Amino acid sequence: MSAFCIVDDKHIPVYRILWVSDLPHFCGSDECQREGEYEIRLDEGESVWGSLQERDAALAAVEAWRGKS
Repeated sequence: MSAFCIVDDKHIPVYRILWVSDLPHFCGSDECQREGEYEIRLDEGESVWGSLQERDAALAAVEAWRGKS
């Protein structure tokens, strides 16, 4: 079990993850660069954005880290 998961080419410490969005981002703005991506909120007010597969991997990493796998 690793203490990190990879989201958007970044190694994120699992203990920093506060929550993970269930639905992809949609705001309707033509200039939005996050449409269809999933937000993974970290402590310190930071977020990373990932694909469905990265979101699922982050959730699995958190559950494994907590011993719930």
